Amino acid sequence: MLLAEVVILLALSLGRSGVYAVVSLVAAATAPGPLSSHAATLNGSLAPDRPWLDLTLQLLSIGFAVVPVALAAYFLVRSGDGVRRTWLGGRFRGSDVLRGAALAAGVGAVGLAFYLVTHALGVDLTVVPESLPEVWWKVPVLVLSALENAVLEECVVIGFVLVRLRQLGLRDGTAIGVAAVVRGSYHLYQGFGGFVGNLVMGLLFGWLYRRWGRVTPLVVTHTLLDVGAFVGYAVLAGHVGWLPTA
Repeated sequence: MLLAEVVILLALSLGRSGVYAVVSLVAAATAPGPLSSHAATLNGSLAPDRPWLDLTLQLLSIGFAVVPVALAAYFLVRSGDGVRRTWLGGRFRGSDVLRGAALAAGVGAVGLAFYLVTHALGVDLTVVPESLPEVWWKVPVLVLSALENAVLEECVVIGFVLVRLRQLGLRDGTAIGVAAVVRGSYHLYQGFGGFVGNLVMGLLFGWLYRRWGRVTPLVVTHTLLDVGAFVGYAVLAGHVGWLPTA
């Protein structure tokens, strides 16, 4: 039953994204030109030239995307593990925000440098974090999208898949490695560098969860990383020479 829960939850969420990411990478790799000549857009318009409809669809997409987190929470409560103990380590702590912010600063700097190198080597697509129109809700939607990614990925991959793999009898190191591969797989649409970078981040996050016993600092870290990527790209794209753009 534990294995079935993992398979079902991944098939409904990030596992499905991983399959599509593989197909997307194959499509880019078999098209003319290096991978860096192709673009992967993360946050694009869902209804061009219709801003209110676009906003509605953006919010619906973000809302439905986190439904698998509710399913993961249900599975944890039903099995007796509990959400508070598994995700919060018993209770929320203010230090989680400080830990998350410090971790984001380090991981963000290394991650950006790694992306620039792999893109220059031609093994990554040109990642376009956002291509939304210049409307008043652009930044709020990008922040909500960042929060959605963080909650979904950390609660599902770390707070559920990793937990269940350990309960299935895998050793800590093996479970962390498998969860990290899952994380890397659904970033393959970015290219091989995107896979490796997120694999390494998954190993780090898995080790930190084993040490801290809580996903909240990781959610803070992931949110800040994505806010920096999404909003930072919106501000800097076309104004600095070192940032790849499509």
